Amino acid sequence: MEFLDQITPLFLLLTVSGTVVGIIFGSIPGLTATMAVAVCLPLTYSLGLVNGLGLLLGLYVGGISGGLVPAILLGIPGTPSSITTTFDGHPMALRGEGEKALKIGIVSSFVGGILSLLALFLFAPVLADFAIKFSYVEKFLIIFFALTVMAALSSDMLLGIFSGVLGIFISLIGTYDVSNGGNGKERLIPPGTEYWLQDGFSLLPVLIGLFGLAAILQEAEYGVPKGQSLSDIKVGAHSRFSFGVFKGQIVNLIRSSGIGTFVGILPGVGGSAASILSYTNAKTFSRHPERFGKGEPAGIIASESGNNGLTGGALVPLLSLGIPGDSTTALLIGAFTLQGVQVGPLFITDNPATWDMMIFGMLLANIAMFVAMYFAIRYLALAVAIPKHILFPVILMMCVIGAYTINYGIMFDVWTLAIFGFFGWLMTKLRLEVAPFIIGFILGPSAEVYFVKTLESFGSVTIFFTKSWIAVVLWLLIVGSVAGSIYLSRRAKRDAETANPSQPG
Repeated sequence: MEFLDQITPLFLLLTVSGTVVGIIFGSIPGLTATMAVAVCLPLTYSLGLVNGLGLLLGLYVGGISGGLVPAILLGIPGTPSSITTTFDGHPMALRGEGEKALKIGIVSSFVGGILSLLALFLFAPVLADFAIKFSYVEKFLIIFFALTVMAALSSDMLLGIFSGVLGIFISLIGTYDVSNGGNGKERLIPPGTEYWLQDGFSLLPVLIGLFGLAAILQEAEYGVPKGQSLSDIKVGAHSRFSFGVFKGQIVNLIRSSGIGTFVGILPGVGGSAASILSYTNAKTFSRHPERFGKGEPAGIIASESGNNGLTGGALVPLLSLGIPGDSTTALLIGAFTLQGVQVGPLFITDNPATWDMMIFGMLLANIAMFVAMYFAIRYLALAVAIPKHILFPVILMMCVIGAYTINYGIMFDVWTLAIFGFFGWLMTKLRLEVAPFIIGFILGPSAEVYFVKTLESFGSVTIFFTKSWIAVVLWLLIVGSVAGSIYLSRRAKRDAETANPSQPG
């Protein structure tokens, strides 16, 4: 294995330290794995691709896993993906079983991460080999399918569609690239900003603004608390943890990990959906569903194996199709962009050493996560008490410095950071979806190129429906995702009306 020769002490150090930092980010309510990756993304420019990916993958795995700490101890999800962990984790902590609940979550997270890594290793190369055969038609429809899936699984499909289209629209600001069939003319540029926007908005300041600055603004709106009291975060080791708790839970563990991995493969869905689907399935198939929500270990197992199953699954479409599986893997595109590497069907073939190092890095990050959290959970739990009024100014400073230096000191990138930070905050007020927006922003230029190239080659839009059987299948998937969303939305509305019938006047 030639890649073993490329493993350096620096790579090992960055991956392990990134995992620990990610755990700390995940342990602090309001901070997420996405924010951790966004803040540290500019650092990867000087580290090189492999070392930079080691750091970011560690942050990703650690950030997702760390969310279980406040979810169990405080009943506050550290990350969106740990929402369902609070349902049974916090009741166990209130019974004095905090350490037991934490270790159940840690073991489940590790198993979910390893199984999703196995899926990444097996499926990404196969999907990439298949995708190499795609023409511009299939590539465009793949992007269209990704956008419809994200919109369909948003809380509101119309708002999800609008968010994705808005992202595409903003991504097209700039000069119509001659090399991709354009005429070299500027478009969608407000008067007076031609000098700054001739190449559009830079991807990395946009990402840092949406996922870093926007989160700080959301916290600041309601006032930044000074942190939890240390008396509130005692682990409470009043009951011993035993691996015997997993007896009879193997099916739940594997099923939930599989659900998380599958949800990760669907573009832009996110960890919260993975944990919720895993939890509801575990409750549905349980012999004692009435115990869920009252401190049932099976609920923690389902939630944590599901959300960590997302980590490997979300990398499958990124590395095989060039489509991010969630908002955090969208940030990883920024790391590849900094190093001049393009992800897509040819990535694994053209960069076998980098592919091998990513697999090894994910494995190392999961092992480091397990060791750090299982054996040092009492100390890592204290991260909950870090005062945010101290932490947020440091994060803000890192965001500004990163945006300024990432393109060799262009001040407009700082303004881009501010603009999209405010815009990200505004999106939450308008109930717009950030994930469809950012995926639309990233994939918009590629979708345009594939669409234009197709029309140049075939001269008719009917080719999108008749090019091949793959195109037909993709259209069926597109229609199915939209129809399924409409059905689920109507059923949810009908169930809500049944549960809360209107009272007669």
